[in-house]
Amino acid sequence: MMNKQKGNMYPFVTHTWNPIKGECPHYCNYCYMKQFPQGKLRLDEKALKDNLGDYHFIFIGSSTDMFAEEIPNEWILSVLGYIRKYPKNTYLLQSKNPKRFLDFYDEDCDNIVYGTTIETNREIGLKYSKAPPILERVMKMIQLREHKARVMVTIEPIFDFDVEELIDYIRMIKPEWINIGADSKKNRLPEPSKEKIKELVSSLRCFTKVELKDNLARLCPSEDIIADKSKSAKDS
Repeated sequence: MMNKQKGNMYPFVTHTWNPIKGECPHYCNYCYMKQFPQGKLRLDEKALKDNLGDYHFIFIGSSTDMFAEEIPNEWILSVLGYIRKYPKNTYLLQSKNPKRFLDFYDEDCDNIVYGTTIETNREIGLKYSKAPPILERVMKMIQLREHKARVMVTIEPIFDFDVEELIDYIRMIKPEWINIGADSKKNRLPEPSKEKIKELVSSLRCFTKVELKDNLARLCPSEDIIADKSKSAKDS
């Protein structure tokens, strides 16, 4: 069934819908879903009878990556075919395996936003997840953007990074907006300094919209970022 968005997801998402269920094959050790029993991967046929309504912003696949390599093509086609029945909604498809977006991209569906996670520019994330490497995700999102697709990027949980390199990655993708958040589950991840985060946010705001999650305040208080933004405005 479709659920109203709650918790620390995205403020712009109104509902989540998970027609594909089961333990995510990427096994990210910081994933919030680890605390819940997931079972085997499966297509929930009952979900394909849900009324998705109109004028919602629906995050599809918030509990498992429906574009992981282990997900059968037929399941993905079933989900994408079903949402065409509800064209007045906007849909977020988010995957750490964005190369499969290209296999299913439909230029006529301009109500789909394609998102990926880029925790850092460094490949240290491979120690914490079986998802494809960061650079591969970046290159596939660039290809998708070249098809005029709507794209977004989430940097959550944010890992330590190299400022200029990460900014370059995001600039090449040209996302409509960026989401930035921190680890909320005390997973002892390698994290950046407050100064790095402030520099990153300030630079990203020069060419795209930046959404900051509340959990980022643990690493960089929001008032510091706001003060930095005000200072930049005065300097300009």
